[in-house]
Amino acid sequence: MGLLSDPNRRQALINLLTRLNAPICGMPVDWLVKTMQARGLEVFTQSFSRTLPFPDENTERYVVKGTNVYGILRAPRAPRTEALVLSAPCTPGDNNNQAVGLLLGLAHYFRNQVYWAKDIIFLVNEHDLIGMQAWLEGYHHTNVTGMDWSPLQGRGGSIQAALSLELSSDVVTSLDIVLEGLNGQLPNLDLANLFYAFCQKIGVLCTIQGKLQRNDWDSASGYNHAVQTMMLMVMKQASGRPWGDHGLFLRYHIEAATVKGVNSFRHYKTDATTIGRLLEGMYRKLNNLLERLHQSYFFYLLPSLSHFVSIGYYMPAFGLLAVILLLRALDLWVQLSAQPSRTEDGVAGTEQSNPGVLSVLTPLVISHLTGAALYMLPVRFQEVAVEHFPVSETEAVVLTAIAVYTAGLALPHNTHRYPDMGWRVLKLVALLYLAVLLGCTAVINFSLGFILALTLVPAAAYVTPHVPKALSAFFLVALSPACTLLFSVFFFQELQEMPVSFQDGWLLYLSVIAQGMLDHYLYGSLVFPLVALLVYPCWLLFWNILFWK
Repeated sequence: MGLLSDPNRRQALINLLTRLNAPICGMPVDWLVKTMQARGLEVFTQSFSRTLPFPDENTERYVVKGTNVYGILRAPRAPRTEALVLSAPCTPGDNNNQAVGLLLGLAHYFRNQVYWAKDIIFLVNEHDLIGMQAWLEGYHHTNVTGMDWSPLQGRGGSIQAALSLELSSDVVTSLDIVLEGLNGQLPNLDLANLFYAFCQKIGVLCTIQGKLQRNDWDSASGYNHAVQTMMLMVMKQASGRPWGDHGLFLRYHIEAATVKGVNSFRHYKTDATTIGRLLEGMYRKLNNLLERLHQSYFFYLLPSLSHFVSIGYYMPAFGLLAVILLLRALDLWVQLSAQPSRTEDGVAGTEQSNPGVLSVLTPLVISHLTGAALYMLPVRFQEVAVEHFPVSETEAVVLTAIAVYTAGLALPHNTHRYPDMGWRVLKLVALLYLAVLLGCTAVINFSLGFILALTLVPAAAYVTPHVPKALSAFFLVALSPACTLLFSVFFFQELQEMPVSFQDGWLLYLSVIAQGMLDHYLYGSLVFPLVALLVYPCWLLFWNILFWK
């Protein structure tokens, strides 16, 4: 397949990779520029800087400064209106040296071919997602995150598709494809099908979610394996974070995925030449596209690379949960309409005695003000917390968020004017509010909407002021957004077959909260503002109903 099937060219590529895969400490900008220029590319650089809202303790960085290096291979057979991107993040140390070397080797090989109808951009980005965000904003003349970056001096055509390459070791036993992007976006299913087809053709082991496909699909163990794989995808998609550099391309309607080389110590080994053949085949297929990938699904779940669950199969499950809210709201509406009320002359006067929406305005306003405090106070008051308590900035942000969240539980507000009917009006409003909120969330990010529906719908349907307070309060707290996140952390670790103790799980839980906030401020993830400004206030309404007097 292709010219890389020639043994002489394969040996030349191996020799080139051997020379290029020298240990890299930091970002060798000058070396990358000279190497790309020697390969016949138009080479440009972009500098960027970003001050994080609070330090990222996972990567130990606060002020990030870096440089992206990219080279453009101009299409010799087309008007250069479209482009493809191949990127490799350059991380400190030698974690991804093999990917950078393979990228440069492919740039040299692609340069000698004449069949390219699209520009091909070879990008080496520093500081992983932050560098990729700076480059994409510069390429598309947008600045949605407030990052400082220098304008790009060179551009290709409109980007049609992109692949990000990550090789964690010089020994690769399988290739894993990562699809989950920012806010749960997914590339067109044809991109995953293309990867799987070439892996099958070349004979490369391919995985998704780090799991190999089983042949006993119809057996109980095969079904359990498929469910675990699909649930891993659901959990990752629900997080709303980009799980690779490709995740930021999806915001610009660019079909993208990350290909990871995995060393799982299997007996099967894959060399760099085979990976190069795979990428060559994929880019030649993408090069032949006359239009963007759109023929297949954009909403799907993958139990394996050869099977998928389309939106037509999984959306009815969410619809059944949403119907519960609507039926419960209809029941309350009938109860409110059926209650008689009399004036002094014995004539019905429902307009005077029945509570309206204004009667529940107080709990609505206070709940949303609490949500606004949860969204704004943690980052704004981190310096004050650090001055008065022996904690770091990151710990101050997370602990402040937990404190505000907990303080909201102590603020049940109700309207005493209508002791019996007021809570029914409030619950009617809350049920409709929750139904609309979950419906809109499921359209944007099905996995997040489904997980929230699984926990919030039972609580919303059950809670009334007349149920046992202590047991119901425990039940309601256990199904709150914070506890749902805590349970999800442990469940995700179990799915990955890496269970943790409660102490380690709690530390991981705090880290996930901090990472969710950083993803929002750095890349525009919507999960944190959605939970803080909408989901949490909606849950507080049901908490108020439980303690209605």
